[in-house]
Amino acid sequence: MFPPQQLNDARAYAIACALLEGFDRHYRLFRESSAAAKQRFERADWHGQQRAQRERIEFYDKRVDEAVERLQREFSAHELPMDVWHQIKLHYIGLLTNHLQPELAETFFNSVTTKILHRSYFNNNFIFVRPAISTEYLENDEPASQPTFRAYYPTKDSLRETLHRIVTNYQLQRDFDDLDRDVENVLQAVHAQFGTFRWRANFQIQVLSSLFFRNKGAYIVGKIINGFRETPFALPILHNSRGLYIDAVLFGEEDMQMLFSFARAYFMVDMEIPAAYVQFLRSLMPRKPRWEIYNALGLHKQGKNIFYRDFLYHLRHSSDRFRIAPGIKGMVMLVFDLPSFPYVFKVIKDFYPPQKDTTREQIKAKYLLVKQHDRVGRMADTMEYSNVAFPRSRFDEDLIAELRHYCPSLLEEDGEHLVIKHLYIERRMIPLNIYLQEAAPEQMAHAVIEYGNAIKDLVAANIFPGDMLWKNFGVTRNGKVVFYDYDEIEYITDCNFRRVPPPRHEEDELSGEPWYSVGPKDVFPETFEPFLLGDPRVREVFMQHHADLLDPAFWQGHKERILAGHVHDVFPYDVSKRFGRQRRVKAVPGAEPLPV
Repeated sequence: MFPPQQLNDARAYAIACALLEGFDRHYRLFRESSAAAKQRFERADWHGQQRAQRERIEFYDKRVDEAVERLQREFSAHELPMDVWHQIKLHYIGLLTNHLQPELAETFFNSVTTKILHRSYFNNNFIFVRPAISTEYLENDEPASQPTFRAYYPTKDSLRETLHRIVTNYQLQRDFDDLDRDVENVLQAVHAQFGTFRWRANFQIQVLSSLFFRNKGAYIVGKIINGFRETPFALPILHNSRGLYIDAVLFGEEDMQMLFSFARAYFMVDMEIPAAYVQFLRSLMPRKPRWEIYNALGLHKQGKNIFYRDFLYHLRHSSDRFRIAPGIKGMVMLVFDLPSFPYVFKVIKDFYPPQKDTTREQIKAKYLLVKQHDRVGRMADTMEYSNVAFPRSRFDEDLIAELRHYCPSLLEEDGEHLVIKHLYIERRMIPLNIYLQEAAPEQMAHAVIEYGNAIKDLVAANIFPGDMLWKNFGVTRNGKVVFYDYDEIEYITDCNFRRVPPPRHEEDELSGEPWYSVGPKDVFPETFEPFLLGDPRVREVFMQHHADLLDPAFWQGHKERILAGHVHDVFPYDVSKRFGRQRRVKAVPGAEPLPV
């Protein structure tokens, strides 16, 4: 603690107020963009939704840069002594006492100050290494404020009416095609999920007060409570030519995990108190870390902050060493991991083989493209960090040698620490090529089908993976195949899909070089086959389910539809869960009708 006479610098309080003003401006704009998703959904403005999604990601860095510029201009912040920065932090904590987004404001403070201070000051005295303000039971006590969630208490006789009221209370300004039919579908899905059950005294349905918007869907998210049993659920609401409709009911933690997957784009949700939303969502998905939920809500800077705290905590409670990640080494990325930690660290190399005609700036642009794009459940989210200090004693010497050889411009050896100036962190998955080598026949077949489905989902989202080799895809815990190597991705609409011209003569056929011209964006799907289908077992499954991926017409047809303005539906749940909408669903044969 500093002496009392040094704790009253007049600049400190003014700087704390300026920092909080910068954060409040950021979150106001963030909320406005998220709230406007409701109107875009009602208008079926899918291109506007995608545009707003991209723009919202950039809000945070713009506000941080504005705050840094203001502090430098008005206070010469880079010249302030450290005791003043300590006072700034204490004043800032005081300003957050009754704030509704204190954890986000602390992260904003860190983002601004770490752009001004040298990293040797990145400790608990000057930034928020640990949160200073509790967010437990945080609610707005103003009478006019909206609660985080609403609770409904249906009786056996009023369940249908209650479900109808839950949906209409969101006041979507577009008519439903047939809401009575949809409610009947939901009732029957509840019956199929729960069977005949005893209604306990506390039976209730809790739903978050704001809808969750992403891609072409709006989602009601909540849980059914009956006695000691709590069942998470979500209702996807979509459009057709006649109006809105409820497409399915998703039940249970596994379905919620898929909906909030790290391989999908961020939701747009109007949240006054994000910590309360995170707490509610964690009650639905207790195995999903808090940082990942913040990410799913579009608060990726907060997610990064909490992830890094979790990482530091893990380092303190583990003793294994960082190593070169198993698998085939990448041409443009050096990848390492910590065996006890389920993530990989990716560093862009300083130089690449001749066949990789790229630059560091182009690779970073590809990763930014993925960050801003709808990942449709098929591209892993990445977290980008700068100046990360690792304990040198935890690194294998082989890994240090690789870093010195391939990434010297990004490596700084600072006493007991190795500082990596720029890296990406991703969820660790089993590389698909390794998975296929070790898989049983049924697993192999499933993975090959999933691989083709992953590519088709990417195509629907206007993404051409570029390098489609098995090693660039991974298998998640629940068997999903996800793409994670982004240095060659392109928009489908920027590619030219061509057939291989017939050879002109026998010499063409025997030549190791193409006998036809190849432009920089030309793609020849027929040429995928030799690289992908050398294993006869893999080939049989692939050709049965995904032979169309070798046909240029498949790719060109999708390109033309996208250029015409079509936005494809990509469902974050199994299509078998979708309701039929031509008629009302009948009761399950042999089952008791629901007591409604």
